[in-house]
Amino acid sequence: MNNELQPVHILIAEDTPTDAEMTMRALKRVGLINNISWVKDGQEALDYVFCAGMYAQRERTVPTLILLDVKMPKVNGIEVLKQLKSHESTRIIPVIMLTSSAEEPDIMQCYELGVNSYIVKPVESDKFFEEVSKAGFYWAILNRIPNVR
Repeated sequence: MNNELQPVHILIAEDTPTDAEMTMRALKRVGLINNISWVKDGQEALDYVFCAGMYAQRERTVPTLILLDVKMPKVNGIEVLKQLKSHESTRIIPVIMLTSSAEEPDIMQCYELGVNSYIVKPVESDKFFEEVSKAGFYWAILNRIPNVR
């Protein structure tokens, strides 16, 4: 089944409201407005994906794409990535690290854990919009993953 026939569901895990808003605007710019959810820390991201905590009653669907910050409160993005990639039900979800961390150890660890892409947030807002728009369009629309939902 093609992604055009499936709803696109993007989860943004970002603790900085300004960055989250810019990310959502960039995704909407390329038409990715079907279903965007925003969580503010790593624990909330895990609860959302695994339908736990305040998301226990959420419909059990997995996101089409997860945009994940590295430096977040409660549980950092690297630990979230580790848990996502260690569960059969979430292993194939494309995960993009969208972060201000350009530290080589963070990049290496994320790729060792199975991240699909690592993007350092551009400081300039026009460049930020461009990068997020391109990444979101590719991973949520053009990229194909098996239909295991």
